[in-house]
Amino acid sequence: MLLQAIITGILMGLLFALIALGLTIIFGVMEFVNFAHGEFLLVGMLTAFYANQLLGLDPLASIPLSALAASILGVATYHFLVRHVIRGPMIAQLFSTFGLMLFLQNLFLFLTGSNYKMVKRGWLIGKSVRIAEGLVLDLSVLAAGVVAIVAFALIYYLFNHTRIGMAMRATALDGLGATLMGIRTERINYLAWALASAIVGIAGALLANFYYIYPTVGLVFVMIAFATVALGGFGSIGGAFVAGVLIGVIEVVGGLYVGSQFKFTIVYATYLLVVLLRPKGLFGW
Repeated sequence: MLLQAIITGILMGLLFALIALGLTIIFGVMEFVNFAHGEFLLVGMLTAFYANQLLGLDPLASIPLSALAASILGVATYHFLVRHVIRGPMIAQLFSTFGLMLFLQNLFLFLTGSNYKMVKRGWLIGKSVRIAEGLVLDLSVLAAGVVAIVAFALIYYLFNHTRIGMAMRATALDGLGATLMGIRTERINYLAWALASAIVGIAGALLANFYYIYPTVGLVFVMIAFATVALGGFGSIGGAFVAGVLIGVIEVVGGLYVGSQFKFTIVYATYLLVVLLRPKGLFGW
């Protein structure tokens, strides 16, 4: 049971890390906290759900649609909201996306209703693979972990081996200096929001394979994402990866031994302990 819990925790942690990656990119490039990040995840989940219901698409096949829908929302959020408050006081920045979170939650409640939804038809839904005696892995969770690893590898390559990635890193380190060197930082900001939102949209499509969909589901995962980003270190892609896996293992293994109702308590207690001992997180810079 312990081995089963550890492996499941690692796979879930990879998905937590993927959700947190979007927050990491936005904060790393702009030092801006998006409280509505969970609702972007919900957009990805709803896109996968309705693509499955109306078009018969498997949630895995609808990943591009979920990424596109969340990316459009992200670009619109930056264009109509964030770029107008980014130079204002920090309190305005915080309350702007907090208000957006409440607005989107109630908008989706009005449009989709309060009933819990779940994708019931799919290539991997309800299927599992037996690794050994007593060790069974859900294929939907396994696929989510594999896609998360691929996404992290691509983002790492983008940020470290392409001109666009170097421009984003330069903007993160010194926006004014990047502008003086000819980098169009406004375009970089648009790109950061589009990329970060697309990533969390992909996470939403993966999550829709095995998790219920309801208007406030984003709140559950955005809290985990904030803990992951803070634990790994704000702006650190590698930190988000390691912290996501760590939180996933703590959540699942902790839930096994102390009860599922206390599993998040252990996660946040661990996060609090690390932040008290190392305020920058494990890999903060």
